[in-house]
Amino acid sequence: MRSPIASASVVTLIASVLAASGAVHAPPAAPPKDERMGWWRDARFGMFIHFGLYSTPAGTWDGKSVGGVGEWLLQNAKVDPIAYERTLVPQFNPSKFDAREWARIAKDAGMGYVVITTKHHDGFALWDSAASDYDVMATPFRRDIMKELSDAVNAEGMRMCWYHSIMDWHHPDYQPRREWDTRPVDPSSFPRYVDYMHAQLRELLTKYGDIGILWFDGEWEGTWNHDWGKKTDDFVRSLQPSIIVNNRVDSGRAGMEGFSADEHARGDYGTPEQTIPPNGMPGKDWETCMTMNDTWGYKASDMNWKSAQTMIRMLCDIASKGGNFLLNVGPKGDGTIPEESVARLKRMGEWMRVNGEAIRGTTASPFTKKFPWGRVTMRSLKGEWKDATRLYLHVFDWPADGTLRLEGISNDAWGARVLGTGDRTPAARQDGGAIVVTGLGAAPVDADCTVVRLDLKGTPQVTPFSVTPAADGSVACMAADAIVTGSIQYEDRFANLGWWRDMASTASWPIAVPAAGTFDATIDYAASAECGGTGEWQVRVDGKTVASGTVELRGRGGWGDFATVPLGRVALPGGKSEFLVKAARKAGDSFINLRRIDLRPAK
Repeated sequence: MRSPIASASVVTLIASVLAASGAVHAPPAAPPKDERMGWWRDARFGMFIHFGLYSTPAGTWDGKSVGGVGEWLLQNAKVDPIAYERTLVPQFNPSKFDAREWARIAKDAGMGYVVITTKHHDGFALWDSAASDYDVMATPFRRDIMKELSDAVNAEGMRMCWYHSIMDWHHPDYQPRREWDTRPVDPSSFPRYVDYMHAQLRELLTKYGDIGILWFDGEWEGTWNHDWGKKTDDFVRSLQPSIIVNNRVDSGRAGMEGFSADEHARGDYGTPEQTIPPNGMPGKDWETCMTMNDTWGYKASDMNWKSAQTMIRMLCDIASKGGNFLLNVGPKGDGTIPEESVARLKRMGEWMRVNGEAIRGTTASPFTKKFPWGRVTMRSLKGEWKDATRLYLHVFDWPADGTLRLEGISNDAWGARVLGTGDRTPAARQDGGAIVVTGLGAAPVDADCTVVRLDLKGTPQVTPFSVTPAADGSVACMAADAIVTGSIQYEDRFANLGWWRDMASTASWPIAVPAAGTFDATIDYAASAECGGTGEWQVRVDGKTVASGTVELRGRGGWGDFATVPLGRVALPGGKSEFLVKAARKAGDSFINLRRIDLRPAK
């Protein structure tokens, strides 16, 4: 075996071989984006797998528990990279690994693709790599996991996809180094590292057939820039022109949405991590990646598991906003997927076998209003069955009277059906700008989520939602009706807006009043004792601020300690306007939890 520290001459040799083979050149013409993205948009649901050397110690080092996520063990325990290699490579022996079983679990869960960590930040390769001896063939296991898994995933009719880390804590030419890594540093080494990374990418994209996605990560350190991202994106597409590449191939990923502000940034879709964008990302492709507990790589002490119901509803929520759900499993060091993950995926698969048509191949809800009982997805039936649209109503809270009302849509209905039943015959009718579905039954078919299929005549004719006055002239701006930006998340079934982490985040409501008027405003909010701050409100018309004010929102007894305080006097113009709230100053990590704002005609 070669030294665990790759020599500059070896990397230079790799680079010269790549150059001689024409590795760096303009990519051939790729199919149109819509064509390339078609299968991915149709799938909506995929499996993420984090597996590597870190899976064996399972969150411990030198007999001690290490904080943080499992796959960041080297970083979190501040382990010397060579000590990490010498300790864990001889221990890595997932003797119970069964690629067909992994693929079957994903398929049975209703997933359409699998993304696995070919190489995580610790630099260890799970395939037989000619570019490095720091790979699975140096372990007692000595089997190409990528080969076995790609064969199994393809056999199940799913798409095989690769995760690949740009950051590499082990490689001697990667910069910046961890501060505890004492190996000598060559400041000019980074281009050699990129050549090495491209050599490994060439292997992954030429030895294993068609790859659906190249899912990059670890691009945030200062050595990676747009030029490297462009070069790498071109290189990957030169090998597989139809491949999908996520936005993390480029630098500049910012905020929850994960999109760079640079219009020239590379990547086909955004990658919000551990969160669901409250309003989706209209006009963009995106995919939420999420753990089942708190860690990506296996960590034996992490038992904070999400319920199957929570994850089924997350899947419905994401699909209703036009996104994909990439749900993670972290196999154990022996190669088995934890029983807790398997049980949850089995339950999700049971739900998908009945309701999968409400997820796969659907698009985002046509409604801007959020329905407190659940979510909506949509499918065009044009060219299949008349000139029609099919809505899927994902019902979390079943109506006691067996009736659902969809406000703000003028289409006539063809009919309705409750999925998973053969004897329920609900009726659907137009009723003054709303569709009313009756006869749904007293109880749900599935307590986690029952789906009602509703067929409409034509394409949805939806009235843009506005908050309108009640009979007494008051206007109630509820958390559920807010349009939010930045870090803000809906909490407790839309009951309040939380996770208000930055001053760029906003909550706004479209308001329509028949005539100009003056209102006394109050805000219902909570905050921990060290948070809160100064809030700013604005009234906007056509994007221009026509009125504004500020209010001190002091920290309180906790995030559930709500109180109603005066916000100020607000002048609303007649017609449509936007009422917006943001933090002008924060006192702590977060601003407030906001439950509602009420505007009452001033006396």
